[in-house]
Amino acid sequence: MCLIEMGLPRMGPDRKFELGADGKPVINWMPRPQICCAQDVAEGLGVRTSSPLVEECRRGVMEFLLINHPLDCPICDQAGECRLQEFSVEYGRADSRFLEDKVKKPKRVQLGSRVTLDDERCILCSRCIRFCQEIAKDDVLGFTERGSHTILTAHPDKRLENNYSLNTVDICPVGALTSSHFRFEMRVWFLKETKSVCTSCATGCNTIIGSREDVIYRQTPRENVAVNSVWMCDYGRLNFEYLTSPERLLEPEIFSGDKLQPADWKTVISHTALQLRHFTGWDIAIVASGRMTNEELWLTARLAQQLNVSFIDIVPRKGEGDDILLSQDRNPNTNGAKIILGLEGKTGANLEAIAASVAEGRIKALVVLGEDPTEFGITVEQLKKLPSFITMNILRNAATAHATVILPSAAYAEKRGSMINGRGRLQRLNRAVRPPGQAREDWEILRDLLQEFTGSNGLGREDWEILRDLLQEFTGSNGLGSIEDVFRQMAESIPPLAGLSLSRIGDLGVKVMATPESSATPSPPGEPGDEEFFERPPLHAVK
Repeated sequence: MCLIEMGLPRMGPDRKFELGADGKPVINWMPRPQICCAQDVAEGLGVRTSSPLVEECRRGVMEFLLINHPLDCPICDQAGECRLQEFSVEYGRADSRFLEDKVKKPKRVQLGSRVTLDDERCILCSRCIRFCQEIAKDDVLGFTERGSHTILTAHPDKRLENNYSLNTVDICPVGALTSSHFRFEMRVWFLKETKSVCTSCATGCNTIIGSREDVIYRQTPRENVAVNSVWMCDYGRLNFEYLTSPERLLEPEIFSGDKLQPADWKTVISHTALQLRHFTGWDIAIVASGRMTNEELWLTARLAQQLNVSFIDIVPRKGEGDDILLSQDRNPNTNGAKIILGLEGKTGANLEAIAASVAEGRIKALVVLGEDPTEFGITVEQLKKLPSFITMNILRNAATAHATVILPSAAYAEKRGSMINGRGRLQRLNRAVRPPGQAREDWEILRDLLQEFTGSNGLGREDWEILRDLLQEFTGSNGLGSIEDVFRQMAESIPPLAGLSLSRIGDLGVKVMATPESSATPSPPGEPGDEEFFERPPLHAVK
């Protein structure tokens, strides 16, 4: 479909280009069309992309492509984002001159647990084969049979099970390779697309979240040559089912009498502050999370400063990585936690001391944000004995049943904010769906809690607060957000973020800190290893 007319300038006896009456070189056009993507650029090269010959040849190619292709558009997952469909509209014929029966090929072939093949749609472009060989390093796909009966298949005794298998669905130009998870779930033109980043590991792959009516149906990679090129691992791509888990925390609760009871947000925030006022800084420990945004971590640091807390840390997460995109660090914002919370050395260094202090009874108030304390050495029996155990989380876990206060928070796709990935790049989360029930964005909860201690939210927006509270009376929610103000004040106190704002981060992010060459976060495949090749200087570094 990329056929063009091409020619080179005519050379005179003096070995110079002959010029026409218009002063331009005279082109010797080749008698046959050429394949554009296979040609090298040369000085004086002439190209025609829309001549009658070119368009006639493209119509011919289109007719050949559609000879055996089934009319599956009404039920095909690729409909709406299929290049073959678009070319058919532009160059296809209204009728077909093909009188024989179409060749029937296998349908609904399970190449692997995540990829389903409709072989009769395949146009034999071999993109998926080359991806598995060159990017995923898993040579599992190939062609078999000959002529019109050629089919795509997995090699004998092999399945397409690598962690990057769904990228073959992305690069398939037709609907031959489909995602088993997304297949027949939703028409793509009904999906609202939101640019965001993956929070499953420190790589921070750029993504597009496809949602409708507050339900996420899929995540696909978004091109960013400095982070993930155009790829994304299956682990991160499919890691959103927990957002609709039956274990979601949907309403704030406080321990009253002998059990946890639901309450409104104002009551819960006041009750939380009242609990913490009973203790001094040495009695309190805060465990934050490497999954929190920079804004949430900054408000956590402000709260720790207000309470004079001496013990604060995040829970490190490690897993098996690879040399493509999956990082060993499963926390998406470890770098942000280090520079905002002032953590020195390895993250998690204070967790053992916190667990020991809880066991000995020295810590009487434990604040856990987005984590499960039973996973870093604190037992359920010890949690039961704590006078104050405040937890803010997305899902119920082994510890939430023993909390004195439960604060339901929002997941990554339900809020805005920023994170710093493993290679030191500041990137932006965008809200794709609304939090369920009465769950709120983490930064709003922390801001309101901080306001209970300071008498002000510290954002210098008193008129805004009046309007917000008035609107809240009518809507039942905090209708006006000010996360930009949180970022602005954070940027004033965190040197690497100086001069930046949420809007200035842009869709592709900004590198704000240097990381060691031995970083556990791999470089994007197929892109230059030297990030300076495509990196612009951060705004705060421009004088």
